[in-house]
Amino acid sequence: MTGNAQIIRIGLVQMSCTDDIASNMETAASRIREAARKGARIVCLQELFRSRYFCQTEDAELFALAETVPGPSVERLSALARELNVVIVAPLFEKRAEGIYHNTAVVIDADGSVAGKYRKMHVPDDPCFYEKFYFTPGDTGFKSFPTRYGRVGVLICWDQWFPEAARLTALSGAQFLFYPTAIGYHDRDAEEAEKQAAAWETIQKSHAIANGVFVAVANRVGREGALRFWGRSFACDPLGEVLASAGTGAEETLVADCDLSLIEKTRRGWPFLRDRRTDAYNDLSRLYLDPHD
Repeated sequence: MTGNAQIIRIGLVQMSCTDDIASNMETAASRIREAARKGARIVCLQELFRSRYFCQTEDAELFALAETVPGPSVERLSALARELNVVIVAPLFEKRAEGIYHNTAVVIDADGSVAGKYRKMHVPDDPCFYEKFYFTPGDTGFKSFPTRYGRVGVLICWDQWFPEAARLTALSGAQFLFYPTAIGYHDRDAEEAEKQAAAWETIQKSHAIANGVFVAVANRVGREGALRFWGRSFACDPLGEVLASAGTGAEETLVADCDLSLIEKTRRGWPFLRDRRTDAYNDLSRLYLDPHD
């Protein structure tokens, strides 16, 4: 936190991963320390940061990567949060019960306690992103969690394309929408990669604008198997203005200052939440509106 109590500095960890889970955890912990040294009060790690992105194949042996929540990683990161007085957003492969696994983000408050957890609601099933094989769709709903430095909402990767998820999380009181992410492209899609990345940035900026909140995205970087992750982690304010951004090819520990007073200021000028027609949106619960019905 800066001298202005309304300004919260956040940190985003953009890292590459190896096959060594212990090494990945040490890298993440070191990056969290670096963000804290730079003044970050809330630090977000990337999706499934403990391992390589294993969903490129369907392999039942890889369920062994999962752990309970709370469990060893939460214990380690809780101690670190308490030591550094920072909030940590920790995305983990959660073993909930025998045969039930989730893609989960745990929000650890600055005193080391668990403020809450979010289980990924939208689970993709695409070439090299075979997540439905591993993850049961979340049942937490869309919500935010009070922390020492503000109310934190978390959505995970594929969730970032859905305006409904951002809106409902914002309506729960979130001041920040954090998106831990593992997104990249296959070599066969290299010619479209820039267009895809630009669309990815645009949709998330739109969530900030439509909801009057800060949006922050932590993506992984580097080649893993058939995928090249494009990095480009960034944070933007409630008008969609980029506050800080990372590059495409290297690990970075990004920090950005978020003036929470901008939420009220922006929503007064652009009162989208005030002018919503909640009485007219019932059809959003339908999968599709057939024009011939």
